[in-house]
Amino acid sequence: MEQTQWPQSDEMYCPSCGKVIKKLAELCVHCGVRPTVFATSDEAVEMDSTEYSPKSRLAAGILGVVLGLFGVHRFYLGYVGIGIIQIVVTLLTAFIGGLWGFIEGIIILAGGDWHDSEGRPLKKY
Repeated sequence: MEQTQWPQSDEMYCPSCGKVIKKLAELCVHCGVRPTVFATSDEAVEMDSTEYSPKSRLAAGILGVVLGLFGVHRFYLGYVGIGIIQIVVTLLTAFIGGLWGFIEGIIILAGGDWHDSEGRPLKKY
């Protein structure tokens, strides 16, 4: 009679054969199946535990394109200091510095790696 083996914190059950394997294993050592292929949606959510920002990427990008010269997108994401700097740069350069915010807005809309002031990434579309 085979004794039941309980998985440790770095182990899981193979979704194909049910044997205990390492969570980071590329293949099950017992049946040769790639375990991530059979992961359920609940397991997939658990594997990607990134906490995303509640702020909208679309809103931040549009604010950057339309009102970026005043740093509105930075205020929206919680970066008050940089928002004030963008206003000052825009005024000191006779609105030429407004290109800074406009370009940032385009980068946000294009899917650039942007975070809110608490370090949480903006969700991809």
